[in-house]
Amino acid sequence: MSATRVFVARLAGSPVFDPNGERVGKARDVLVVYRKNDPPRVVGLIVEIPGKRRVFVSIGRVTSISGGQIITTGLINLRRFEQRGGEVRVIAEMLGRKVAFNDGSGVATIEDVAIEEQELGEWEVDQLFVRRPKGASPFSKGQSAYVTWREVREANAPGEAQSAEQLIATYSELKPADLANTLLDLPAQRRQEVAEELPDDRLADVLEEMPESEQVHILAGLGDDRAADVLDHMQPDDAADLIAQLPDERGEHLLELMEPEEADDVRFLLSYGPDTAGGLMTPEPIIVSADATVAEGLALIRRHDLPPALGAAVCVTLPPYEPPTGRFLGIVHFQRMLRYPPHERLGTLIDQGLEPVRADTSAAEVSRILASYDLVSVPVVDEKHRLVGVVTIDDVLDYLLPDDWRSHPEDSDMGRRAAARAQLMTGSIPIPPGRRAGDGTH
Repeated sequence: MSATRVFVARLAGSPVFDPNGERVGKARDVLVVYRKNDPPRVVGLIVEIPGKRRVFVSIGRVTSISGGQIITTGLINLRRFEQRGGEVRVIAEMLGRKVAFNDGSGVATIEDVAIEEQELGEWEVDQLFVRRPKGASPFSKGQSAYVTWREVREANAPGEAQSAEQLIATYSELKPADLANTLLDLPAQRRQEVAEELPDDRLADVLEEMPESEQVHILAGLGDDRAADVLDHMQPDDAADLIAQLPDERGEHLLELMEPEEADDVRFLLSYGPDTAGGLMTPEPIIVSADATVAEGLALIRRHDLPPALGAAVCVTLPPYEPPTGRFLGIVHFQRMLRYPPHERLGTLIDQGLEPVRADTSAAEVSRILASYDLVSVPVVDEKHRLVGVVTIDDVLDYLLPDDWRSHPEDSDMGRRAAARAQLMTGSIPIPPGRRAGDGTH
């Protein structure tokens, strides 16, 4: 075991390996317990394993923390982590707390926490990286310092959480799905605090990755103006699904507060049944004229903010080129564009074998078409053969999967089978309920 000082904020996202070098997950946080006269003791790590399930790994099962990676004995209890009384998550709860210097020189904010091994398998908080308040200058960041636990005392009221801004900064590099999963692990009040501090576009991305019930709960805690701003940043189909879950009066009020163009898209989607192509579709496909060139089509699908499924093909129509468009002519797959010179007209490359679906086509039939022809998306037209949107594979997956598909896999038969496979892969052994691997006190 390498006896080295490790800063916890830098551990977030670090890979966790078993003794054979097989990756079993990634670290998300460090769990500590406070002691009366000594620095907090590390009891273990919170590790995210495949299936986005968070589990507890006792610090006694950790054989090495170095080089941005963590090595364990491979014995991991796959039961979902549940925080217990007296346990404190360093990243989620300690970073951002206020401390007062025992010498009376003022207060500071904890920006990072260093842990160090004292004896074999026993770690404790060693140092804090803190920052004093900003000076008079608007450009001042405040003086930073390294202090030991005994040089300061927490200035927060007992049980007071860290600032939401600090938690957001710590998880700034997480993908929306991972951040959503992280927020769902927080207590409801804390989750709402963090949601309120997230930028509108970031919160929109995160809400799209949450179960609808949690979306509704978070949106209910936001003011109407803020909620409308967040809905403006969501994909229209996701915003429509969310608004459909709200009481009619609030849903209509939020639509009135949204940007008119965004609100029109959402109202358009709400006019279709949820189990039809119109209810599943995205009303913002890439639309071009028949005279557009391959070079122009490729430039459009290169946009960094374009979801991959929408970038798989471009739709060719007669003017106008906003849904509902002029008559739909067909689609051109991006792979076909790659096979032709940049000056080739897209009208000559249309896939003649793919028929669009009507907006009232059932979701089940749309699913069958996508599966039968190995498609990533299928165009949707109205009764006048005008393009109104496209149904993408992710829209269909959201429809086909159960409502609680974002839940931890241990909650289903499929999840239990996946957990069993993970046990075989990681070398884990069954552990009686109510205990954590390698820690007789849990």
